[in-house]
Amino acid sequence: MLIFPPEWVPTAPYLSLPSLTAVLRQNGIEVVQKDINVEAYDHYFTREFVEFVAGKIRSRYDDLCAREQAQGLTDEESQLKSHYYEFQFVDLDDLIKKAGQAKEILRGPMFYDVAQAEWALNAFRDVTDFISIAYYPASIVFYPGESNLNLYHPWISKELLSAPHDDDVNIYADVCRQLVFPAIEEEHPPVIGISIGTPVQLMSGVTFAKLIKQKYPDIKIVVGGNIITRLKDELPKKKQFFEEVFDYLIYYEGEQALTDLVLALSEGRSVEEVPNLIWYDREKGEVVINEHQHTERVMELPVPDFDGLPLEKYFAPELILPYLGTRGCYWGKCTFCDHHAGYIDQFRAKHADKIVEELQELRSKYDCRHFLFTDESFPPALFMKLPPLMIEAGLDIFWTTLIRFEQSLIEPELWDKAAESGCRSLYFGLESANQRIINLVKKDTKIDVAIQNLTEAKRVGIWSHVMGFFGFPSETQAEADDTQRFLIENQGLIPSVEMYFFVLYKHAPVWDMLEETKIAVHENPEHDLALDYYYTPEDGLTIPDAMKRYENFYRDDFDPWALRVNSREHVFLYITHFGTNNLPQIYVKNDPNRQEAPASLV
Repeated sequence: MLIFPPEWVPTAPYLSLPSLTAVLRQNGIEVVQKDINVEAYDHYFTREFVEFVAGKIRSRYDDLCAREQAQGLTDEESQLKSHYYEFQFVDLDDLIKKAGQAKEILRGPMFYDVAQAEWALNAFRDVTDFISIAYYPASIVFYPGESNLNLYHPWISKELLSAPHDDDVNIYADVCRQLVFPAIEEEHPPVIGISIGTPVQLMSGVTFAKLIKQKYPDIKIVVGGNIITRLKDELPKKKQFFEEVFDYLIYYEGEQALTDLVLALSEGRSVEEVPNLIWYDREKGEVVINEHQHTERVMELPVPDFDGLPLEKYFAPELILPYLGTRGCYWGKCTFCDHHAGYIDQFRAKHADKIVEELQELRSKYDCRHFLFTDESFPPALFMKLPPLMIEAGLDIFWTTLIRFEQSLIEPELWDKAAESGCRSLYFGLESANQRIINLVKKDTKIDVAIQNLTEAKRVGIWSHVMGFFGFPSETQAEADDTQRFLIENQGLIPSVEMYFFVLYKHAPVWDMLEETKIAVHENPEHDLALDYYYTPEDGLTIPDAMKRYENFYRDDFDPWALRVNSREHVFLYITHFGTNNLPQIYVKNDPNRQEAPASLV
């Protein structure tokens, strides 16, 4: 059984499970894949779970009443008791009805009425607000927000290990009991693999693994994924994880490693030769790191296998499938980026004709026209070669991807072909519009080229989403102004924007530039699983300065870009449905006095 835990985008499958499943099944291994992420979101918006949450609120209220009688309450506890009391009078039937209507809207044709879609998203948020009070101080949210248990942090190992036992705060423990355990009882898997790609998933994944191991001690548990790979040097130092949470850890790519591991276990062989494996030798009581490492040959991998995933439960009216044409990043120079940490070898690409063949197979098998290329950055060579082949093959699909601003992509004919092949949105990494900062981050963006790329994209009807950040070490306020000015002056070419503040990631090459950037890094020994760090610069924006710029941008300058639907996948579907990148109806500014639409279901 393969498990993808909460939380990730619930609008489309994540690619890790289908990629692993395809190779396992190719080797004769029976696989059940469970996207507990989307199943959890679906479960949250059911009568069963809403009534369960209401009972939890009553129980926590009763506990505080008993404590008040016995020893009194703090001011915070008294306030919380008042909240629990008030939330017991929520109209559950109305909340449940709205949640059901919201599901139907997002999964059906009414999604394309933006007022209905916005109403549905707000209905989900009303439910997650109700859920959050039950798990206080946890904050449970619907995408694109990110839930947080608040009392427990994934970068502190002792908190990560203790969170599974807190039934008051840890919603993932209840998700495990209500969704994961029944699946295990039905399928009886001897091995469970858990794919962990984000810090939130580290919390839910460890919760699942620890509770599974306690209830089903004979099941072998293996963890892998991007976050696990980034922690491959830290987790082996924490023997408790191997004793209480999982038996095996696979780092880097997992297709061959997981296949070899399952075959070795099923045949009673030693796992010492399994590549990319860290495991716990229980007889010796020690963690073992296998010497052999393996890099996948992308041209030999089978097409991802989505069979068995609950494709009808994703929160979108049309199926969207992820697809990966390359592994690693063809550019691989950006000093702020830590994505390279997920691979042994940096960049490998499938041939363009193989990509077309696989897309055709997925298009036919799943009756799917919408594809997300999840490549780290779409190579310009593929942007040139792929569209003509797609057109020639008559694929009749729509696609979107992440991409750099590229000098080699300024010819109008390239953009004509991209649009004709079905490209409908592109996500550009600008990072900064100041030349000195561009040089420091080694993005090598030419601002005039960026404007040319954006102009061509707009001309052919491709939506451009531009991403950047404030506060790369040594950046001044005036240099940050350049980025802000670029966005505002080119607003007509940029349908959507995403700004953030710089984060110093553990595996980013900027660590080799500490003398050049003149920053002092502050490491907290308690944060033993930290993947990013606080720092203070000698010159330029501090982290609080960068955060303030970020906040001010969204407060003062973001109105022209504020959307009524925020998910990339949802915007992608609007573009393909209406056949244009000119979608005034989805901007908040065009209907400032908008009213929540009634969910008029037929």
